Formats: sequence, structure tokens, C-alpha cells
Amino acid sequence: MKKNRLSSSIDIRNAIFSEVAIGILANTILLLFHAHNFLLEHRPKSTDLTIGHLALIHIVMLLTVAFMATDTFGSQKTWDDIQCKLVVYLYSSMRGLSICATCLLSVLWAITLSPRNSCLAKFKLRPSHHNLYCTLFLWVFNMFINGSFLLSTIATPNVTSAHLLRVTESCSLRPVIHFLRYLQFALRTIQDICLLGLMALSSGYMVTLLYRHKRQTQHLQSTRLSPKASPEERATQTILFLMSFFVVMYFLDITVSWFSRMLWDIDSVRMCVQMLVGNGYASISPLVLISTEKRIIKVLKYIWVRWH
Repeated sequence: MKKNRLSSSIDIRNAIFSEVAIGILANTILLLFHAHNFLLEHRPKSTDLTIGHLALIHIVMLLTVAFMATDTFGSQKTWDDIQCKLVVYLYSSMRGLSICATCLLSVLWAITLSPRNSCLAKFKLRPSHHNLYCTLFLWVFNMFINGSFLLSTIATPNVTSAHLLRVTESCSLRPVIHFLRYLQFALRTIQDICLLGLMALSSGYMVTLLYRHKRQTQHLQSTRLSPKASPEERATQTILFLMSFFVVMYFLDITVSWFSRMLWDIDSVRMCVQMLVGNGYASISPLVLISTEKRIIKVLKYIWVRWH
């Protein structure tokens, strides 16, 4: 029994570190590509800054996951309070920023697709520094609503208590005063509901635009022809898939978090399962976005040929 548990623990550890490694590599490629476009291209796309920002968030998030996984799987060096507070606070802030940046990407692409006579057309003329201001606001807001983790996170190596929720082997969350707990819960819930609602509206708007464009295309061209989808259509389909995937992973993460607390008494099993599910979007989303960028694929193919 002990041997089987050790074997499954090693398998989970390898799965987590593989997921983190793939995610960091893919997000780094995505960040470098869109940072190059935003800084050096004459006319960068409106989404370059947002996609680069999303990739940066996921890199930081996955790096903190790597530290947490290292501690969870029996690092010989235990953490102190400052290390625990920094890692847990940074991870929770990046998770909040991930949904913010994903929502912003969905809204920006809906604005990009909107026709000239729509109410969203006026936002196309807004300069890119408005996106930068919005990004800065999202960072400040998320850092604020996750501030209670700086108070509730403590180092608890070799300590077991029913009042503590273990995060890693060295770190746990202790109960905080009711006001802070309810304030954080209310702010996070309001943020998530608003952002998920915006994603649903922008996604529905993009689906409507795609449907109208498809009908117009069928009118203009013979039904015997099968015209190739335009770059805008392919990008829209990718972003719609990304939004759907995010929503699925978001609710799956919530479900796993609730069920794991009831089904598993072993903290390490619960933490590992939550790590795998909770970071699936951060690892897979860059691969989806890279698949639509022909220039990135050409560079990767060139590197592959040169190395082989």
C-alpha cells in the first residue's frame, strides 16, 4: 500500500513539473513574440500588449507553482513566514490577474471585429496607452483584494491543526477576522461574476459577427466553393475556444477544490490534484495562441531543422 502511494506520488510530481515546464516554455515564446511586435513593429495589433501581459502573468504564476510543488514534495529546507506569504500572495494575485487579462483579451478582440457603424467602433481609435492604464489598474486592484493572504499565510512545518488549511508542506492559511474574510470573498466574487459576464457578452457578440459574415459569404460566393476562413475568422475562433476552455477550467477548478476537501484526508494528494487542474489553463492557453501565429511556427520549424 505504501509502495503504491509512493509510486502515485512520483507520477503526480512528474505530471506537475512537466505541466509547469511546458507552460513556462510556451508562455516565454508567446511573450517574446508579442513584446517584439508591440515594441518594434510599426503598427502593432491592439491585442499584442494584452497577450504579452497574459503570458507574463502565467510565467510568474507557473514559477510560483514550481516553488510550491518543490516544497510539497519534500524539500529538505522549510520556509519561513516571509517566504510563505510572498509565494502564496503572488500566486493568488496571478490567478486573479489571469481571469482579468483573459476577459480584456476577449473584449479587445470583440472591439477589433466590430463594424464601423457599431457602438464599439469608437473604441478602436483609443491609443494603446489606455490598455496600459487598464493593465496597471488590474494589477493594483488584484494586489489589494489578495492582501488578506499576507495576514493569513503562516509557516507551519510539521504542524497539524483542524483550524489550518495547508497550502504546501511548510505553509498554511489560518483563520482571519470575519470582516477581512467576507470583504475578500465579496470582492473576488463580484470581480469573477463581472469578468465572466463580460466574457460571455463579448463571446456572444463575436459568434453573432461570425454568423453574419458566414451568411454574407455564402450569398456572394457559389455554394460549390468552400472559401478558406480569413485570418480574422481563425483568430476569432481561437479566442472563442480560449474563452470556452477558460470557463470550463475555472468551474472544474472550483469543483475539484470543494470535492478534494471532502474526499481526501491527505493534504498532499489534495494539493497536487488542485495544482494540476488549477494550472491547466496557464499551460495550455499559450499553445492554443501559438498555433494561430504562422510566424512563430515558421521560426520554431526553422530551429527544429537546424538542430536536427
